[in-house]
Amino acid sequence: MSYIMIPIPPLPGRQEIEVQVVINNQHQQLRYRVELFYWRDCLNPQAHRADCISEMLSRHDPEWMVYYIGSPTDEFVPITFVSKDSRKFLWNATA
Repeated sequence: MSYIMIPIPPLPGRQEIEVQVVINNQHQQLRYRVELFYWRDCLNPQAHRADCISEMLSRHDPEWMVYYIGSPTDEFVPITFVSKDSRKFLWNATA
């Protein structure tokens, strides 16, 4: 699968992103969500950060799947999700 990078303005809170792509005259709308997960929201703040991310994601909306985990800071980790419908298109396009 090929990748492109699209800069997203740094806005506070959850960001819902819809991208319409046209590849070889085939139109598809892809839906992404970027959320910041704050370490302070971890139920066990003494745990390893990977365990903390896993615990926070266990409470997340199942209609969205993890697409990318960004570089963590001392305060949070940004996580990009893709909607299940968009992910089906992305996976079928590579098959």
